[in-house]
Amino acid sequence: QVQLVESGGGLVQAGGSLRLSCAASGSIFSIYAMGWYRQAPGKQRELVADISASGITNYADSVKGRFAISRDNAKNTVYLQMNSLKPEDTAVYYCNADILNKGTWLRMDYWGKGTLVTVSS
Repeated sequence: QVQLVESGGGLVQAGGSLRLSCAASGSIFSIYAMGWYRQAPGKQRELVADISASGITNYADSVKGRFAISRDNAKNTVYLQMNSLKPEDTAVYYCNADILNKGTWLRMDYWGKGTLVTVSS
């Protein structure tokens, strides 16, 4: 079994910062890409940022220059540093990871349960 557990969400004023963390645990052989998605009320889930196993990053246009994704491969953890937050960043943020499960030897996407980020104006 593989689990992704997010932490770090909360309420922040516009212009403030938050750092999200997501730790993967369980029957992991390899972790490939990791990423963060978000879903605002009434909207579809969208990619915020992702990072390859080698550290290549990709960002949604709406967060470029404000958010930074990073990972610690030794800890199976991905981070999202969010600066200059705006009310439109309010959403549930989900962690995603492409993992080869050593119990089943299947490679698939895993998701965390999400952490709420609320940005007040």
